[in-house]
Amino acid sequence: MPVLTRLIPSPVVVDIRRGALDDLAGLLADQRISASGKLAVAISDGSGRVLRERLAPALPGAHWYPVTDGTLDSAVKLADDIRGNRYDAVVGLGGGKIVDVAKYAAARVGLPMVAVATNLAHDGLCSPVATLDNDNGRGSYGVPTPIAVVIDLDVVHEAPARFVRSGIGDAISNVSCVADWELAHEVRGEEIDGLAAAMARQAGEAVLRHPGGIGDDAFLKVLAEGLVLTGISMSVAGDSRPASGACHEINHAFDLLYPKRAASHGEQVGLGACFAMYLRGARAESLLMAATLRRHELPVLPEEIGFTVDEFVQAVDYAPQTRPGRFTILEHLNLSTDQIRDAYADYAKAIHS
Repeated sequence: MPVLTRLIPSPVVVDIRRGALDDLAGLLADQRISASGKLAVAISDGSGRVLRERLAPALPGAHWYPVTDGTLDSAVKLADDIRGNRYDAVVGLGGGKIVDVAKYAAARVGLPMVAVATNLAHDGLCSPVATLDNDNGRGSYGVPTPIAVVIDLDVVHEAPARFVRSGIGDAISNVSCVADWELAHEVRGEEIDGLAAAMARQAGEAVLRHPGGIGDDAFLKVLAEGLVLTGISMSVAGDSRPASGACHEINHAFDLLYPKRAASHGEQVGLGACFAMYLRGARAESLLMAATLRRHELPVLPEEIGFTVDEFVQAVDYAPQTRPGRFTILEHLNLSTDQIRDAYADYAKAIHS
């Protein structure tokens, strides 16, 4: 009997709407994630405290664990703290750092993990990856996909606008990432997963072409759904490939070369994606991407996030070293420093025109 379908690792629950947090306890019990209500809830020291006061009455069996930062040490400590307490699940309640710490800790102790995201800063809220700071900078660690994802749009509206804007940049960059993946397939014969590519690209295109703004529920829902789908696309691919290309290499280069000055993840990958699309000759797509980013008040030129042209050129030149073995438009063109500078001058002229 031939295998006619495949199983896709994905959450059993995705709840994105206003008021979703009010129904969190019922959702967890009804879906049999935690019928006993015994949960380990990781929260931030800041907004997490407020949400704890709000949710604690509905979650009487929960134990609350403040997390100070997004480091590997914090994730290991959380795992050690919850080990042996017979919890049903781990809940990460907060931004990307808290969710990633909770994902890693849950994987370490063998428990399902529920992501309750309080902002939409990047696509990690549903990905099979935990990005954590370590002694060597920052590392990516493979973890199971969250068993449930809850995003309350009321809470997202209260988060700083820069977090939502960062998520926009990350989502839109998918278009460039998938183009890099297809290039690697054409030039080097790298295997490409068509379903993963389709999910990531359509998630990016939906955000890229949506006419709304960060104050609109309809737009926020599309953005949140796009970030969730991007995470699932990585699970389907078994790799970060559908959502990590030249733009992410440029982002990593900014982080490594200028650690004290780096901008947000979404700002850097959005800028990187615009430039990468321009490099591959997709000029119309690059300009559309730039126009959309500008409409959402995101940077499209390095000086808009405090970097000089020379620093940007240096970052692009260094970028391929951040992901050895990954093939993108940067590795394909293999431009010299002078060629990068000339290409950037053309790009900046096109953006200004």
